[in-house]
Amino acid sequence: MKRLLVLSLALLTLAGCGAQATASSSTDTGVNTSAQQDRVTTTKNDAAAALLPAGIRDRGTLVVGAGFGSGSVPLGFYADDNKTPIGLEVDIAYLVAGALGLKPEIEVTSWENLFVGLDSAKYDVGFSNITVTEKRKQKYDFATYRKDDIAFEAKKGGTWRVSSGKDIAGKTIAVGSGTNQEKILVDWNEANVKAGLPAATIKYFQKNTDTYLALSSGRIDAYFGPNPSVAYHVKTSGETETIGKFSGAGPKLQGLIAATTKKDDGLVKAFQAALNAVIADGSYAKVLARWNVSNEAVQTSEINPPGLPITS
Repeated sequence: MKRLLVLSLALLTLAGCGAQATASSSTDTGVNTSAQQDRVTTTKNDAAAALLPAGIRDRGTLVVGAGFGSGSVPLGFYADDNKTPIGLEVDIAYLVAGALGLKPEIEVTSWENLFVGLDSAKYDVGFSNITVTEKRKQKYDFATYRKDDIAFEAKKGGTWRVSSGKDIAGKTIAVGSGTNQEKILVDWNEANVKAGLPAATIKYFQKNTDTYLALSSGRIDAYFGPNPSVAYHVKTSGETETIGKFSGAGPKLQGLIAATTKKDDGLVKAFQAALNAVIADGSYAKVLARWNVSNEAVQTSEINPPGLPITS
């Protein structure tokens, strides 16, 4: 996917997911958004740490590029103090740094500048909901840690479920303009019309609050967005549910999110080993559960697996 971690629901695109859901305090949602995160921790894994280049191991820090800009809940955003980076991606970065015996330094930047920073070695790694793509593999190495999924969200209590394109026929669905989800809806509409089924009506909103107001009032039947943002809103609102989930890479490939480093910089094996260590010790599962995305767990970290194909 092309973008991630930006404020508007309308800005999720093909090769990296991110969309905004409104942050709430822990007192009314059950989610800790304070600066005092009480994060899940792990212990140093000597075998993983031994794979680090000597310069980084001696430096003792892991400089993490976090390309979420102003923030996208729950992937990466600022705590209630408006300065402490928190979120799912930040927690994963802390776990990996801990397994490597390093102190994480989270540097928040824009999506575009994240890759500039990786290219110039300003950042050791990007943890920013970055999808593995074949085009990116030409410049970067990847150690996977999570599925890249997208989901339908609807009002709680209904019987409608989306398991294939025919299930959206005649429905009204909100989606971000220019996103992978929009392309999927358009493709499904074309197939449904050819099969004699009614097309879905696609709606666009500039703000997440407008999307959810439309959903609660019944002006739309569902919102189609990134699974982590949907899962977070389901958990914190108590008024909606996930009614269908799909790979962000399409029907023929499971999309994967990965720790991203400059190609051949000698870091990717250390990150893979650290990720497999936290998967094995259970701390990884606790982080995913904390942000309600346990359904995006992977069993093992892979280096440079097949990614989203080059289409042009």
